[in-house]
Parts: sequence; structure tokens; C-alpha cells
Amino acid sequence: MTERELEILALLKQDPLIPQQNIADQLGISRSAVAGHIMNLTHKGVIKGKGYILAESRYAIVIGGANMDILGRPLHTLQVGDSNPGSVSCSPGGVGRNIAENLARLGSDTHLISALGKDTYGQMIMTQCQQAGIDMKGCIQLDEFATSTYLSVLDGDSDMHVAINDMAILEKLSVAVLKTHEEVLRRAELIIVDANLSAESLEYLLSNFSDRPIFVDTVSCAKAEKIKPFLSSVHTLKPNLKEAEQLSGISIDSHDQLPELANWFHSQGVKRIFLSLGSDGVFYSDEGVQALVPAMTVSMVNANGAGDAFLAGLAHGWIQQWSTEESTQFAIGAAVVALSHLATINPNMSEITVKRVIKESLC
Repeated sequence: MTERELEILALLKQDPLIPQQNIADQLGISRSAVAGHIMNLTHKGVIKGKGYILAESRYAIVIGGANMDILGRPLHTLQVGDSNPGSVSCSPGGVGRNIAENLARLGSDTHLISALGKDTYGQMIMTQCQQAGIDMKGCIQLDEFATSTYLSVLDGDSDMHVAINDMAILEKLSVAVLKTHEEVLRRAELIIVDANLSAESLEYLLSNFSDRPIFVDTVSCAKAEKIKPFLSSVHTLKPNLKEAEQLSGISIDSHDQLPELANWFHSQGVKRIFLSLGSDGVFYSDEGVQALVPAMTVSMVNANGAGDAFLAGLAHGWIQQWSTEESTQFAIGAAVVALSHLATINPNMSEITVKRVIKESLC
């Protein structure tokens, strides 16, 4: 779907009886343009019949952090301990939220469960997510807590030098809150969680919904430890090499040892593992099928968000019932799209864009 179609779909989900003129007024386009987009959505099978009845779809639920990302970018080589000329930008982020927005922009029906403050940042995040087509009914908004913020500073090569996060509000995404969403969790095609969640919330989700495919983003070495007792409930795990080494206790000196590392996770019950190797690509292992997929060449603008786009690509591939090989290639393409834009989420993210990037890389 196009970005405009996603915006219209988001409005229809909120109010299936909304007049076309109201849609036009909210999006700043003509009523005839709205009618054309709705006709396209009908031809694609997204809308069925009168009253904008939306087609039943296989949906994903993402549970995790939603932040406002504050990014500092120096004009030249970063001078530590000094004031650096550069630029500062703000954009909605957070691992769970990033995965959800990328997944929605790729065209998959996506729900987000997270915690936001009733402040300016929280409203900005809510608005952008809804415009991207994410179902936000599962998010809680709290008066007494500030929306999470993630402050990062890039180095001269556009890679992260240092970051600080304030995610205290996510502790309010408790087991009691998650239990109110049990029915929608039971019907999900897959559940995606990030390790920013509290240990208690992760235990609840991984212990009670293991009959659903659960995809896990480890986030960091420190936070990955929280999922170690529940690896048997993980369907798809996406760590980087350092996180995988810490969880397994296995140190890797060469790529020849990657199968050994992956097999350790399989012995713990993980069905699929995708090891991020940075510029060396991705090693995946799925039921005896293992491969090292090289990275695509990209002119990196911002390293933030590439891993989130990768996991969204994997989830989209699962919903589309693609093979692991095809899903991995698509996920790498999604990461490349993310890397090529200054904002955490590339507004051009779509299935069409990713497939074009993959096609160009093969030329």
C-alpha cells in the first residue's frame, strides 16, 4: 500500500463510517482523490463492501518501548569533551514502536502495545503511529509519567558514539495491563516483543503465549539476559553477535563457529535465530538450514533503527508466508532502506521500495 492509502486506512479503522469529505479535510486532499484511493483499496481487497468494511487480516502485535529519539549529529569528526557544531533532530522511536511502524509501512496489519505520557512527545508519537496505520488502541497514556526519551550522539562516520535512555514509564506496562489484551494476543498471527519490557512482563508473555510465534529483539547485552530463562518459548530470535555470545557463553573467533553458536540456541528451544554481523551480513539458522547472507552496499546516513527495520522485514515475511531465505533477503533490504535516511524511520519504507533496493543490489 502507498503511504496515502495507509493514512486513509488508519482513519477508516478509527471510524468505518467516516464521510469521504472528512477524510479529505483531515489529509488536506480533494474528495475525488479520497474516492480514488478508496477504490484502489477496494480493488486490493483491503475494503470489502459498503460502509468501509475492512477485510479480516492476519495481524502482528508488537509489545515494547515507544520513545522520542533525540539525535545529535556532528558536522565533522566528533570531538569528545567539547562542543561540536552539528544538527539536532527529534523523531518518534523506541525498539517496539520502530518495529511496528516499519511493519505497518511494509503493509502488514500491526497493533502496538506500549506506554506513553500525556505530554507533547506522547501525542506526537500517537499521531505519527496512527498516520502510519498502526492500531494504537493497546497503548496506555499516563498523566504522571513523561514519555520515554532516547538521546544519542553520532560520530563522524554516522555510527552511534553514545546514547542515554529514560524509559521509566515502560515499567507501567505491567502484567495486569497485558492481561487486559489477552484475547487479541491469542488471535495474533505473531507476537513481537523487545527486551525493554520488565522481566515480569516478559515472563508473562513468553510463558503464556508460546503457542503463538513469538519474535524477540534482544535490544542490548544487559537487557537480553532477561529472556535467557525463557528461550524455549522463543520462535525467532534476533541478537547481534555480542548479545548471542553473552547469552550462550560461547565466544566466536571466526565465522566458521557460527553454526555451533546457532545450534546452542536451538538446543535451548529457539526455532529460528538471525545473528546480525554488521557489515558482514546476517547468519541465519532455521531447522537445520543455515546460511551467511552478505550485507548490501549502502551509503549510511543514520545507524539507528536498522535492526528494528530488519526484524520488521522478518515479521512481514512470516505474515506473507515467504521462505526463511526470502524473508532474510527482504529483511536486509529493509535495513538498507532504514540506513539511508536521517530519521529513525524512513518515510519511504514500503514493500515496493525494499524490493527495488534488493533488485538494484543484484544488478
